[in-house]
Amino acid sequence: MTTLGILHPGSMGAAVAAQARCSGVEVLWCPAGRSTSSKERAERYGLTPVHALSELVERADIILSLCPPAAAEDVARSVAACSYAGIYVDGNAVSPAAMANIGAIVQRTGATAVDGSVIGSAPSDSKSPRLYLSGPAYALRPVAQLFEGSAVQARLLPGGIGQASALKLSYSSYQKASRALALVAYALATDHGVEAELLDIAGGRTTSYLAETAYFPKVAARSWRWGPEMKEAAHALEEAGLPSDLADAAAAVMGRWERLKDTSPDLAHVLDELHTGRQGEPT
Repeated sequence: MTTLGILHPGSMGAAVAAQARCSGVEVLWCPAGRSTSSKERAERYGLTPVHALSELVERADIILSLCPPAAAEDVARSVAACSYAGIYVDGNAVSPAAMANIGAIVQRTGATAVDGSVIGSAPSDSKSPRLYLSGPAYALRPVAQLFEGSAVQARLLPGGIGQASALKLSYSSYQKASRALALVAYALATDHGVEAELLDIAGGRTTSYLAETAYFPKVAARSWRWGPEMKEAAHALEEAGLPSDLADAAAAVMGRWERLKDTSPDLAHVLDELHTGRQGEPT
C-alpha cells in the first residue's frame, strides 16, 4: 500500500490529503514547527503524525508539497537534505522556471519530480477540484491512483515538467487578477457614490465579478497567499516574453490587504485597507 507524505496540511493540503485516505492510503505529516490550526486540521482529517521530517521522508513513497509559493523551494531543499529518493510532487503555484529549479533540487538525491497544480476549491462533499500532473510518465500514474474514486480529479498532462505549473498560472493570472481589478473598480465607484449604478451595469452580465461583492472580503483575506502567486505569474509571463505588468500590479494591490490574513473582514474594512495601504500610511 502506498504511503503519502503531505507538506504541509493547510486548508488545501489537509483536504487533498484526506481524499487520498479514501482509498486506504496512509498519509503522514510532521507536526514539528507547525501551528495549532495545522495540528487540529491534521487530527480532524485523520493524518498520521511523525516525529521528524526525516521519518516522513524515510516512510513515504510519494511526497506532496502544498504550501505558499514563496516557501516551495525551501521545502524541496529540506526534503532533499534528508536524501529522499521517492516521487516528489510539487503542487504549488510556482512558475515553470521555479518548478524546474525544484525538480533539480530533489533529483540530486535520486527523487523523481512531478509538477502538479490544484485548480478549484478545497475538495469536499460539494466541491471537486482538479489536480493536474506533468512530468515523467512512469511517475504520474501512481500519483493519480492516490485519488481514484475521490473528490480530487487527477488529470495527466503531456509535455513534462512545467506544464502543470504553466496551466495553473495561466488560469490564476486571469481569475485572481480580475477579482482584484473588480474590487478596485468598485472602490473607485464607491468614492464617487456611483456603486449602485456600477452594480446595475454589472448585473446585466451574468459572469461579471463586479456583481459578486460578497466575495470581495474573501479576496482580501486570501491575498497573503494570492499576492505571491501573482508574482509567480509575472515571472511566468516574463519567461514567455509577455507583459507582466498586470500580474505585478495585482500583487501590489493584494499587498495592501496583508494585515487581513485569515480574517473575516466586512466590505467596509476591506475598502479602508485598500485606501490606507500596506504600512498603514495614507496613499
